[in-house]
Amino acid sequence: MTGENDAVRLTAWVAGRVQGVGFRWWTRCRALELGLVGSARNLGDGRVRVVAEGARSHCEQLLGLLRSEASPGRVDQVVEHWSPAAGGLDGFVEE
Repeated sequence: MTGENDAVRLTAWVAGRVQGVGFRWWTRCRALELGLVGSARNLGDGRVRVVAEGARSHCEQLLGLLRSEASPGRVDQVVEHWSPAAGGLDGFVEE
């Protein structure tokens, strides 16, 4: 059983109109505010892949923000995958 402060890795694939609208920059800002490390990367199929590591509660907050109407563009779907934190990440970058 994991606690809310245990480090986890969230990988989220965000579909919709999320490229060319400042979505990666917005995601980076929200992640840094939550103290998360990771990346947001445009994929060739029009989705954005978000990888975030940190406290489970903070990753859950980021996931909620990704699904909210506050994000730029239009989010149609977010597919999430949870795994143990792998480390090796520094800061939060737009790729």
